[in-house]
Amino acid sequence: MFSPQRRSFRQLLLVAFLLIAALLSAASLRGLYLLEGLLRQSSEGARQAVARTADAQVLAERTVAMERAARQYLVLEDRSLRQRFDDTTRDAAAALARLSDTDIPSNLAQDWRLTAATIQSQLYGPEVSLRGSEATITTAFRELDGINGAIAEQVRLATEARNQLLMNKLDAGRAQLWRQILAAIGLTIALAFAFGLWLARPLKRLEMAVVSLGENRLDQPIDIRGPTDVRLLGRRLEWLRLRLAELDSDKARFLRHVSHELKTPLAALREGVSLLEDGIAGTLSGSQREVARILRQNTALLQGQIEDLLRFNAAAFEARQLVRRNTELTALVRELVAQQRLQWMARQLSVVVRGEPLQAEVDPDKLRAALGNLLSNAIRFSPVGATIHFSVTRLPERACIDIRDQGPGVASADRARIFEPFYRGERQPSDAERGSGIGLSIVHEYITAHGGQVALLDDGPGAHFHIELPHAA
Repeated sequence: MFSPQRRSFRQLLLVAFLLIAALLSAASLRGLYLLEGLLRQSSEGARQAVARTADAQVLAERTVAMERAARQYLVLEDRSLRQRFDDTTRDAAAALARLSDTDIPSNLAQDWRLTAATIQSQLYGPEVSLRGSEATITTAFRELDGINGAIAEQVRLATEARNQLLMNKLDAGRAQLWRQILAAIGLTIALAFAFGLWLARPLKRLEMAVVSLGENRLDQPIDIRGPTDVRLLGRRLEWLRLRLAELDSDKARFLRHVSHELKTPLAALREGVSLLEDGIAGTLSGSQREVARILRQNTALLQGQIEDLLRFNAAAFEARQLVRRNTELTALVRELVAQQRLQWMARQLSVVVRGEPLQAEVDPDKLRAALGNLLSNAIRFSPVGATIHFSVTRLPERACIDIRDQGPGVASADRARIFEPFYRGERQPSDAERGSGIGLSIVHEYITAHGGQVALLDDGPGAHFHIELPHAA
């Protein structure tokens, strides 16, 4: 018994193609059979038309021969001429018999026979009356000519009727063939569409499962129904989901372990250096105090770098734990600008937000953090009194967010590495503390986790960051 669940995708696709091919073949064979029948009828009709026309011509020729033999017999009274008349009459009667079967009315055939019999009776009369029969025979042959003409006309009309009947059958066959072809094409399209939808449904579910894995939605089980090979692929994707979830858990445990194992010794080291600087272990000489100062600075720097590394790894891990909600992007940007109002007002900056209401399926907390990093960078690099521009626009199935500042921009040598972790460009503000170099890398992690893109555009004196997010409504 045929069960789609027990067949592979390739087998089902082959069945679909075979059904469509069988349908088109049946329509083609039906058309060929119809055409062959019409050709046979046409050939038979042409053969019959030629035969009937030939019989009508034979009848006319034999009538002329009969008249010639009869007149010669009246003059010469030679019995061989009368025998020739009898033979010619039999030939004409045979042609008439073939015509009277289908093409001519029975009364015409009967009139011809009666007239021929009248002529024959005159030829077989007493010899004294043969010369007196010439007028009767002449009149009879004139009647035969008229009958032959009527017979020829009837043959022509019968031939035209057969031709018209054949043409009608041809038209009916053509119309029937067109109906069958159109029905076959329509049924083929319907079958192709039905099979396409039926076979595309599991592929669509596979695509959604892959997108779900790419967007790190590891909490959603993958269960693909359909042909055997598609279900097998679904089980492989479910295994991959469980494996990725396990790796994420391992990474989280590793980060917690590193955080505990490194921060605790560093804190103890910093505390020890502070005790040395405070003279708890005895008064330090100048060179010893300089060494303690170097130790303090480097342990603080090392702790800051470790904390930055942990913060970046935590952000990368959190980027794969998106909690998507239908979010109005322009309102989210305005809310973010309001939250950092004190920072940009302290530098006498203006922040302009433009855009129509636009919905998208995003994690608002992660997106707010990414945009917050971009806004913080813009505030940090903008000169006093400058303006920062936010714009939210719509593309087909995508949402775009742009942020522009009027700062020094990004050097050409730094553009290729601007989103790398811990990379700091050469153009740093002189009146601000040097950054850690992970802000833009966190922005890249969060936007990429959403299935979007972030890019630095080279179209102005300042920095212009362009973000594209999917799932725009």
